[in-house]
Amino acid sequence: MTHPGTLIVTGGSRGIGAAVVRLAAASGYDVCFTYREQADAARALAQDIRAMGRQACCVQADVADEAAPGLAFDAAAALPHTVTALVNNAGTTGPIGAFSAVETSVLRRVLDVNVLGTMLFSRQAIRYWAGRSMGGSIVNISSVAATLGAPHEYVHYAASKAAVESFTAGLARETAGQGIRVNAVSPGTTLTDIHAAAGEPDRPSRIAARVPMGRVARPEEIADAVVWLLSEKAGYVSGETLKVAGGL
Repeated sequence: MTHPGTLIVTGGSRGIGAAVVRLAAASGYDVCFTYREQADAARALAQDIRAMGRQACCVQADVADEAAPGLAFDAAAALPHTVTALVNNAGTTGPIGAFSAVETSVLRRVLDVNVLGTMLFSRQAIRYWAGRSMGGSIVNISSVAATLGAPHEYVHYAASKAAVESFTAGLARETAGQGIRVNAVSPGTTLTDIHAAAGEPDRPSRIAARVPMGRVARPEEIADAVVWLLSEKAGYVSGETLKVAGGL
């Protein structure tokens, strides 16, 4: 069986990112992931991946920093297999509330992490693959907020994710001739600590009643879609955004 290569995941130490790291490793990938703050969790996850028989490394980096992609790809270069895939997962919402109350610093941070970070890492991946005359696969993490708008919660976050979906569609068409596939996964509300970071830890319970399936997602359910899009089974899929939102 051919080794699938090394996967880079941004924001991989927790939540959806950590679920992607674990499932990708179980699917055969070696994994390099970034984290910003939770060093202990990142190191523990990397150790878990090694215990599975895969290679792993973690890199402390802020995805909004122009130097971050280089740090991640340099770290991945120490692993035995070539980088073949990228998941742009790192994201932030800012506090939940009315748009009129959002500080400019929060607007800048959300756009820098969610949009600029995705673009910087994608650019690095494309340059990396072009330099090796090879293709690759990128999956960007969006949000169902991109189409619902998230009124009274975080419309600025919704707008940033709509930008990610537009970027996904355009970049897929631009790079298809290079053998690069670019897709996005658009999760509904998922059981992660992003809600606590936004100031409402119990938000999943509030949202569940709105979801046609009557519950919110588990991170592993989002990871399933991400790893499928990375795989050869999705070899003819590019430029798509796959909603994983319980019918919402």
